[in-house]
Amino acid sequence: MRLVLYISLLFIVNVSCGSIAQQQQQYKSHYVKKGETIYSIAKDYGVSTEAIYRLNPDVKSGVRENSILIIPEAGTGVTTADIEFKKHKVKRKETLFSISKKYNVSVDDIKKYNKELYSRQLKKGEKIQIPITLKIGSGLSTSEVVEVTSKKHTVLAKETKYGIARKYDITIPELEALNPTMGDSLQIGAIINVPNTDSVASATIEEGYDYYEVQPKEGFFRLKVKLGLSEEEIVSLNPFAKEGLKEGMILKIPKENIDLISSGKAVTVKLENRVYNKEKKNLVVMLPFGLDKITDGSSASNSEVLKKGGLLRLTLDFYSGVLMAAEFAKDLGISVNIDVYDTEGSETKTSTIIAQENFDNVDAVIGPLRQKNVEKAAVLLQRSKIPVFSPLSNRTMNSHSNFFQTLPTDAMLRRSMLSFLKANSANKNILLISDANKKTEKAAILSELPSAKTLSPREKGFLYVTDLNAKMVQNKENWVILESDDPGIISNVLGLLNGMPETYKVRLFTLDKNDAYDYHDISNMHLAKLNFTFPSVNKSYSYKDKDPFLISYKNKYGVYPNRYAVRGFDVAYDVLLRLSSNESLYDATQEEFETEYVENKFLYAKNSTSGYQNRATYIIKYMNNLEFEVVE
Repeated sequence: MRLVLYISLLFIVNVSCGSIAQQQQQYKSHYVKKGETIYSIAKDYGVSTEAIYRLNPDVKSGVRENSILIIPEAGTGVTTADIEFKKHKVKRKETLFSISKKYNVSVDDIKKYNKELYSRQLKKGEKIQIPITLKIGSGLSTSEVVEVTSKKHTVLAKETKYGIARKYDITIPELEALNPTMGDSLQIGAIINVPNTDSVASATIEEGYDYYEVQPKEGFFRLKVKLGLSEEEIVSLNPFAKEGLKEGMILKIPKENIDLISSGKAVTVKLENRVYNKEKKNLVVMLPFGLDKITDGSSASNSEVLKKGGLLRLTLDFYSGVLMAAEFAKDLGISVNIDVYDTEGSETKTSTIIAQENFDNVDAVIGPLRQKNVEKAAVLLQRSKIPVFSPLSNRTMNSHSNFFQTLPTDAMLRRSMLSFLKANSANKNILLISDANKKTEKAAILSELPSAKTLSPREKGFLYVTDLNAKMVQNKENWVILESDDPGIISNVLGLLNGMPETYKVRLFTLDKNDAYDYHDISNMHLAKLNFTFPSVNKSYSYKDKDPFLISYKNKYGVYPNRYAVRGFDVAYDVLLRLSSNESLYDATQEEFETEYVENKFLYAKNSTSGYQNRATYIIKYMNNLEFEVVE
């Protein structure tokens, strides 16, 4: 009996020990080293982070150096075969790969239980099933093994990061997350990790095409504005984009359309064609009407105020343009409400208005006119994030995050003219004539055009024919850049240039068309003959033009609008259209496009510090018929 009992006990012990040994082989212990994380450890062992957390629940708050973790063997298990699902609503920008990373399952597992995804892309807003615990015995799903979610890709000739990301329908950051040591360029033959999913495109690019990475909030319309391609054209080149664009998506685009972006030239957009947000727009207009100067006395005295009050007349003209803009917006189905306040030209009054009135539902403020007053309004409304538009000042101001400068500064005008000269100066004889007060401008011009010849007036402020003859040539166009605010010097140079023999081709430029050019001794005929070219914040228009605004204004007020009425219309109409084609004015500035109206155009860009600046300028040329032509 003792022997039988001994043998039986020995058999039980051996079987038990064998069973324990089998169980112990399913796990490993890991000594945590400095710098290691649960994610890095999971990757090293080919298991999921969830699998480690289940066996080591105390490390969910963080893993400590020198601690010991229990690590499951990859792919081991016991006996259950339960599948649990979670419904996931697809959000904007999400891809199959990003969702698989979120739930720690493979892309193939998601497709397995959502079979329609084998043949199409995800749709924003649709609900898909996510297998959460696909168990094969132990609680470790096939989805939880890292190798299942990725595979190897050997880099071929002409393949780039953009092409490979496009091939597997992932973003560049997602590709880099799979390959932490990946550099900016790939070597032929390198082996990298990619999602274990079917490819949706080729990883190489054909001649004449390039890759474009979809930016935040970019849809088909924004890409049409930016690239000049319709939705149909983009989808024909990128079939996987049929279900919509996502941030980070890599598209194949013709190089000529990519060059449109790199050229820096903005596309002009007609916002009337993209109005969709027709909810009521609440505008506040703050202008110096000076009603405190208007009395209840005789109409004669008030009429005298109007005659003498240049600022009041300007204000009324500007306001008439704003009202006309509201009428044009209403014709498009946009509901507009305008609250008008008289600032009396006072900073204190401006502050009082904002303190006492309700600005809660205001979409934008136009005005005040004066610099200190409009800056005060921007400061007081900054916390409410209400955009404040400075309508008439082009001075450099202290920017605030809600401040919109509608007029380009003089510095911007100079830069635009200089860019034009630099881009078109090839095979031209460039001569710079500048006086002693224009040293800064002279230095800037020579920095961009180092081969330019220079000439300065003599001691008495004049040049002579011999001075010009020494610098001019007959076998090239002579482009003369004149920098001076002295009417005498300008008149002198104009006379000399117009007196040059016809064998000399001469064209006159300036970076600053200042008041000196309006001096009575300056001949417009001389300017026109030289095709005088200069930068401007606006273009000219003719009352003969069949412009709807000019006609409507004349019909309503009996006179044609002056420059301030036109300015009021252009500024206000642009604000209303931007509000109606976007959710907010801030959203409307994220797109690189220009808008253009009767005599002004707008291209708002965020300043390096804060606030928004209109950077749209014109290059104007004086024609021989004394009319102006827009060159750029």
